[in-house]
Amino acid sequence: MDSLYSISSSALYTAFVLYLIATFFFGATIRDKQTNQTDGTRGKAAKIGISITIIGFLAQTVYFVTRWMSSGHAPVSNMFEFMTFFGMCMVLAFIILYYIYHLTILGLFALPIALIVIAYASMFPREIAPLVPSLQSDWLYIHVTTVSLGNAILSLSFVTALIYLIRQVDQSTLNKRSAWLEMVLYTLVIAVGFVFVTTTFNVMNYHAQFEYPSGNKTLVSNYHLPAIASPHEGVLLTNGVMQPLFETPEWMHGADAGRKFNTVLWSFIVGSILYGIIRIILRKRIGAAIQPFLKKAKPDLLDEITYRAVAIGFPVFTLGGLIFAAIWAQIAWDRFWGWDPKEVWALITWFFYAAFLHLRLSRGWHGEKSAWLAVGGFAIIMFNLVVVNLVLAGLHSYA
Repeated sequence: MDSLYSISSSALYTAFVLYLIATFFFGATIRDKQTNQTDGTRGKAAKIGISITIIGFLAQTVYFVTRWMSSGHAPVSNMFEFMTFFGMCMVLAFIILYYIYHLTILGLFALPIALIVIAYASMFPREIAPLVPSLQSDWLYIHVTTVSLGNAILSLSFVTALIYLIRQVDQSTLNKRSAWLEMVLYTLVIAVGFVFVTTTFNVMNYHAQFEYPSGNKTLVSNYHLPAIASPHEGVLLTNGVMQPLFETPEWMHGADAGRKFNTVLWSFIVGSILYGIIRIILRKRIGAAIQPFLKKAKPDLLDEITYRAVAIGFPVFTLGGLIFAAIWAQIAWDRFWGWDPKEVWALITWFFYAAFLHLRLSRGWHGEKSAWLAVGGFAIIMFNLVVVNLVLAGLHSYA
């Protein structure tokens, strides 16, 4: 079993590196004169990029299978496994859409977002643990895998919507639309900042321990980043580490609220510094710097892919996030609905994308309006995957 676990880890690392290399090849297609996005022919760089992507996906499939064999259950039961599988589904959705539309610029945006998701997953414990009784069901595989695939396809609508907006929004001046678009790009840089800072201190094996009161109990919180904010009324137990600058506000409740708040602070600080460095290098907003390279991308095609991704992803999500989830909830908890935070946000996600399709088909919301909706939908998906899983207490919480 140890050998399978080692193979699994190596395969995931290989996939990550291959996706990164493929991104650079897709980036080369921007200036590749052989690439003609109008008739769908692909340049040499695009062929190499998609080939490396497929090899990377196969490597990640090896990770998935060997981890399954090592653990005895589908590797989707904790945050590391779930987010890794979600990133894998995003790559699969990208490969399928690439061969349908032959849009090379899609790889330059889809793969980095999948990389961020996989890198984010690596921040969580990777140890294999036995399943709790409620998860020991075939519905774990059916429900979680279809939800992940549905979310991944819906996330591809965000990718094409982002490309559309960068290409179409007026970047010559700072206006309301360009400011919102830059805020979206800034948020992505914040995510990169989170991955960078957590990876750095993980490599350094940083550890600080705090003791803090919680009701009638005294709890211990383990920090893996230097404490900017300590737990409320927390006492630092570890010597020789950074002293906290202030306490986490008392109104922030939940398991390890101080540690999570501290991680958010570090992500914003490092992400903001990274964004500032990028701005200094580019000497303009990120969106304005990227826009000239997207002139060959056809807005109508991007708009069509955005719609198609939602049209395909929505029924898949409906099956996994509502129907299969209700069946499993009835079997596991003797009720198909219980207003658990995860259930509520799954329903919000469903209503949002139902509204997306309604507004597009009945009200004619095409182009930029549709693109902004896709961006908003992705924000809801990520809130559901990150905040609801880690912050809000519930039956689905991974906290």
